[in-house]
Amino acid sequence: MNKSASKILKKAFLHLLFWMLIWFFFSSFFSVGSTSESFIFWFSTILSTISIVASYVFVYYLIPVFLITKKHKQFILYTFYAGVFIVCAVLMTVVFGFVFFYNLEYQKMPALTKNAGVILVCVLLIIVLASAFKILKQNYKSLDEKKTLENKFLQTQLQLKEQELKFLKMQIHPHFLFNTLNTLYGFALKKSDKAPEMILKLASLLDYILYQVDKPKALLQDEINHIEDYISLEKSRFQDGLQVTFDKNLMDKKLEIAPMLVLPFVENAFKHGSQIVGVVKVKIYLKVDENELNFRIENSAIKKEHSKNGIGLENIKKRLEMLYPEKHILEILQEEEMFKISLKIAIKNEE
Repeated sequence: MNKSASKILKKAFLHLLFWMLIWFFFSSFFSVGSTSESFIFWFSTILSTISIVASYVFVYYLIPVFLITKKHKQFILYTFYAGVFIVCAVLMTVVFGFVFFYNLEYQKMPALTKNAGVILVCVLLIIVLASAFKILKQNYKSLDEKKTLENKFLQTQLQLKEQELKFLKMQIHPHFLFNTLNTLYGFALKKSDKAPEMILKLASLLDYILYQVDKPKALLQDEINHIEDYISLEKSRFQDGLQVTFDKNLMDKKLEIAPMLVLPFVENAFKHGSQIVGVVKVKIYLKVDENELNFRIENSAIKKEHSKNGIGLENIKKRLEMLYPEKHILEILQEEEMFKISLKIAIKNEE
């Protein structure tokens, strides 16, 4: 037996059990003051049938077709028709007992079985309970479906963000590698004795880019170490044409952030830095306290009339929006002879 058939049988059994309980309720309630078991049996059976028909009309037709779809006028109209049917059916049930079991002797009928108002209230109570259960079940199903759709939507969004983040990283890698390889190429041409050390530092940078950057978090201390390696590479390339200051204050050396978060800013400063009076000036400031990461970088740069941010900076903006939404402040300022970047990230709840 498949699951569908098993589910149908289980549902049928529960319905049968429910209506048997309703029949016993009618039988027990209306048997007060009556000695005719045959009359009570048929009276309860007819009332149960009226309740079943009316309940199923509401549960499987009026509520799903009109009420849930917000066709309120049609629902009220058909509910009125159903009410008329129920009242007529209850009155006919009273007449049935009056004629066939008590031979038109109205006084001999039990008090409850000849009170149409009490009978109608009992029948309507059953119908209301069945309808309320249907509405609650429908609401629960709707909420469950809505939650499922929201989860699927959030999962899809997460997958899209992960793909976009990977794409942004793929854009950063060639950009960064191009500049560092150019630096090494310059040392190779000069046959400098520093070339082995440069290769070692470049290898460390490549390892960071190719492997560590794919991790969700990396030690900020590692990022600082690679910034220092990069500065060392650039100092060797620029020689006396470069002035760099790197002021850092890291309270927690175990602090983790998204990898390659501040290193591209440094790389951008050297790539787009301009020599003013024969020198490229770069100032880097990094401070981390318990609540916030503060990063500032300045580089000498001649202001252009129609200057635009490069791909690298745009990528960093997008990464920050994805990784630290509403937890960061990024400011970029181009002055006459200085390009400034300021980044603040709230890190209090990052761990």
